[in-house]
Amino acid sequence: MAISKFSEKSLTSSAFWKGRPVFVTGGSGLVGSCLVRRLLENDAEVVCLIRDWVPQSELIQSGDLERVRVVRGDVREQDAMERCLGEYEIDTVFHLAAQTIVGIANRNPVSTFESNIQGTWTLLEACRRSPKVEQIVIASSDKAYGDQLVLPYSEETSLEGRHPYDASKSCADLIAQAYANTYGLPLTITRCGNFYGAGDLNWNRIVPGTIRSLLNNERPIIRSDGQFIRDYFYVDDGVAAYMMLAEKLAADRSLIGHAFNFSNELQITVLQLVEMIAKIMGSNLQPDIRNEAAHEIRHQYLSAAKARKMLDWEPLFTLEQGLVDTVQWYKEFLQP
Repeated sequence: MAISKFSEKSLTSSAFWKGRPVFVTGGSGLVGSCLVRRLLENDAEVVCLIRDWVPQSELIQSGDLERVRVVRGDVREQDAMERCLGEYEIDTVFHLAAQTIVGIANRNPVSTFESNIQGTWTLLEACRRSPKVEQIVIASSDKAYGDQLVLPYSEETSLEGRHPYDASKSCADLIAQAYANTYGLPLTITRCGNFYGAGDLNWNRIVPGTIRSLLNNERPIIRSDGQFIRDYFYVDDGVAAYMMLAEKLAADRSLIGHAFNFSNELQITVLQLVEMIAKIMGSNLQPDIRNEAAHEIRHQYLSAAKARKMLDWEPLFTLEQGLVDTVQWYKEFLQP
């Protein structure tokens, strides 16, 4: 597979992670697989929560699963979470497990609420009862803000999700803040845009779906009218931000309860993104614009001013750099 430039451009300290017991929920997902790889590269002792067995996931395909401790279970299982945190003497927690697809949330709201909301309070309650846990990074989303008139979203923007997925992220975000403010639980919250990158096997997402279509010499499908504006964020940038945030929290407890937006701060329409991918791949195929999207926010993008000021953070990759690396990975994955 293509080798990312992450190891050459990093905001994290390998000394901090060496031998550190780390628990990752959602480790087989797009962000989770990448996070596990970077933690292993930094010699962390990684424990992964795995619910479903997905042989095609990057966590399994890369062989990283064989290098971590695996807990089979569901993030909603209170006893399992407490046992895991206690028996493995977990120091740092990354909570990424979630149902992340908007269309699935619209069709199956209850299962989305259970995974995203109940899963969050279950894990946080387990952390509250586990005295060894010292840092917790909760993955929220720009969708937690809902549909707002004032853009870009800052961390002071109210959380007003109105559709199932958005509401689930608003609720989980607020629950995390409650645990930080009421119990002093040592957590911070990340709010990122639409992740893309190597290892995403959800083909109904625009980046992997477009790349696969073009590799098959088929017109890429755009479910909306192509004019929806989103904040696209490269997975390696997200992982670097998550790890950096855990390190910062360990050194500065005043960060407890803070939420941070991480973003390239670009306003990109779906159609523009598809055109960028086609250009990188040298394709002249025109997208199939179906205008079928419903119950989705038309215009979203984030301000990362707070992260720049408080964390001295900046993205490691441009959108084009991230897409070039991503296209290369899918070429190797789909056309070996």
